[in-house]
Amino acid sequence: MTALVLQASLIALGYTALYALGCMIFPFGRCRRHRCEKGRIYSRLSRKVFRDCPRCEGTGKRVRIGRRIYEYLRSEQKAGNR
Repeated sequence: MTALVLQASLIALGYTALYALGCMIFPFGRCRRHRCEKGRIYSRLSRKVFRDCPRCEGTGKRVRIGRRIYEYLRSEQKAGNR
């Protein structure tokens, strides 16, 4: 039982470390808004460009949640060291 709990916690810790490393290397992911393709929102009736996506501001990219947490913790550390 103890070995199983230890193994599960090591797997969770390893997954967290890999996700954190991925957020540091690749801070941007694709925009998750429905119908947003490469920063443009297309009309439902035709495949013509309707407007730029307001969520990603027309870039087609978004900042990942792990990167936001990392930047927040980093800014808090800098603010505490002054």
